Amino acid sequence: MPEITAVSSFSARIVERLSVGATSRRERVIHSLDGLETPVHPDTLAHTGADLWHLLQKQVPDGLDSVDFLLGLDAGGILPTVSLACAAHLPYKIAWKLHLPLDGAVRFSEPHAMRTDVFAYGIAPGQRIVIVDDEITTGRTLADLTRRLHEAGAVPLAAVCLVEDTTRGARDLLTDLGLPLVSLTTIEGAA
Repeated sequence: MPEITAVSSFSARIVERLSVGATSRRERVIHSLDGLETPVHPDTLAHTGADLWHLLQKQVPDGLDSVDFLLGLDAGGILPTVSLACAAHLPYKIAWKLHLPLDGAVRFSEPHAMRTDVFAYGIAPGQRIVIVDDEITTGRTLADLTRRLHEAGAVPLAAVCLVEDTTRGARDLLTDLGLPLVSLTTIEGAA
């Protein structure tokens, strides 16, 4: 008889970050996929991707049939991007904090990080992109990425995240840019 694996529901919480620089955030959202507190079973990754895909289809019904790729943000956005890509059968790319001599470079800023410059490569006019990250707090990183993608002629269709801090206005900021935000769960962040 095959082993039955229980997949726990997705959870997230805020913890204080220790030994951070003056420009870095003082808190960190930790969640079910990051593997910080407990090991993550592959079924949890698969179920999370399926849940994200169903939410995205429900909340952004138009345009998903013509997505060129998912664009995940390093490092926290890698796991949700891969899980969503597997569930949706969509290709993905990852934006990295690496400045490389590659074509189609789009530079954007993660203002609360120690190293603020992030790069997406192979971006071309007309590409239809869904942006993926693990958490969204202020929305400034995704807003800057959205603006830079538009400048490059790409079409950001939506932003998807595991955890949305509902207290800092990220959703309104992205809505003003015409970018729907889909979040698996919400949390009230620390002020």
